[in-house]
Amino acid sequence: MQQKAQPRVLIYSHDTFGLGHLRRCSAIAHALCEQNEDLSVLILSGSPIIGSFDFRSRVDFVRVPGVIKLRNGEYTSLTLPMAVDDTIAMRASIIQHTAAFFDPDIFIVDKEPLGLRGELADTLEILKERGAHIVLGLRDVLDEPRLLAPEWKRKNAIPALEKYYDEIWVYGLPQICEPLAGIDLPDSLRRKLTYTGYLRRFESTAPVGQPALTKSDQPYILVTPGGGGDGEVLVDWVLRAHEADPDIPNASMIVLGPFMNSERRSEFIARADALDMVEAITFEAHMESLIARAAGIVAMGGYNTFCEILSFDKKALIVPRTEPRLEQFIRASRAEDLGLVAMLCDDGVRAAETMATALRQLPQQNSPSDIVVPGLLDGLDNIDILTRRILQNQTKPARPKIAVARRQA
Repeated sequence: MQQKAQPRVLIYSHDTFGLGHLRRCSAIAHALCEQNEDLSVLILSGSPIIGSFDFRSRVDFVRVPGVIKLRNGEYTSLTLPMAVDDTIAMRASIIQHTAAFFDPDIFIVDKEPLGLRGELADTLEILKERGAHIVLGLRDVLDEPRLLAPEWKRKNAIPALEKYYDEIWVYGLPQICEPLAGIDLPDSLRRKLTYTGYLRRFESTAPVGQPALTKSDQPYILVTPGGGGDGEVLVDWVLRAHEADPDIPNASMIVLGPFMNSERRSEFIARADALDMVEAITFEAHMESLIARAAGIVAMGGYNTFCEILSFDKKALIVPRTEPRLEQFIRASRAEDLGLVAMLCDDGVRAAETMATALRQLPQQNSPSDIVVPGLLDGLDNIDILTRRILQNQTKPARPKIAVARRQA
C-alpha cells in the first residue's frame, strides 16, 4: 500500500486541571512540526485556557468540554450544568468524530491509556482498525508504586496497552525515575517501552511583551506554582519570607497561575504590592522567556517546570506537594540526590526565616549543568527519530476523501 503524503499526528490530553499535560503535548507538537515540514499535529484537550497559548503553523487544537477532579476523587463538569457522565459522553463523541475525520497516522495518548473514565475506548478501536500507530506517552513520575498499581488495575490499563498500543514512550530517564517500576508489566509491554529523555524547552522567538520588574533592577528569582490551583502554600511562604526579611538581596517575581483561587490571588497581589522586592502577575503564556532571564527558580517541581529548569540551566529550589500524589516529591528528591536541584520540604510550620534563608542561598548553589547526565534533554530529538521511523515503516492505507454534507441555502 502506498504511503500517504502529509502525515498527521493526533495528540490526546485529558487536562482536567492545571497546565502540565497541555504544555507537554504542545512542546511535542511544535517540535515535530518544526523538524518535519510536511507533518501536521492536532491536539485534543479539555483545558479551559488552551486558547491562551500560541500555536505555530501546522499545529491546531480541538477543545472538548472540561471536567475537574474533586478532593474526594470524583469528577464533575467544569462549567456546563450537566451530569459528569453526560459530559464524558459528549467528550467521547467529539474525540471519536475528530479522530475519524482527521485520520491520524500516529495517535499519542498522554498518561491515561483509556482516556478520562474510558472515553477513548471507541476511538482506540477505530484507529487501530485503520492502522494508526498508537503510542502512550508518560511523564517520568506517575505516583508512588503502592498507589499506582491498584489505580491501573481499576482502570484496566494493562489490557488496554496490550490490545491497542504499539509503543510506550517515557519522557525521562530510568536513572532518575521509572514511572512503571511498581507495575507488573508483561514482557510484551516492556519491549514496547522507550525512555526518550526529558523534553528540552526553548525561549520563544516571537515578539513577546514581558512583564517588567519595576521595583528593582536586581536579578529576580522566579516563583512559579504552575497552574496555581494548589500553589497557595508556596506563594504564601515566599511572601512571608519577604515580609519578615526585607533585606533578601534578590527580588521575587511571582507568577500565580490561572487556576489559583481568585480571593487568594487578590490577597497575594495586594501583599506583593506592599513589598519593595516582590512583584506578582496572574499568568504568562511565555514562561520560558521569564525563566531564561531569572537568577533562580522556586517551584513546586511539576514535570514541565523541571524540564525548564534543566533546559535553561537554572539554580532551583523545589518545594514539592505531597498530596494527593507524591509525584513532585519523588521527582524532586531524586533530582536533589543527583545534585540537579535543592529541595525544601513543607514541614507544616513553614517558618518565614526558613524560606528567607533558602532564598538567600539559592543563587550560591550549583547549576544543573554541573552534573553530567548523558541524554538528559534528548527527549524531543528522540521523539522525532521515533516518529520518522514509524512513518517510514507504516503501511497504513491512503487517506480516503471524505464527502461532507452541506445544507442548501
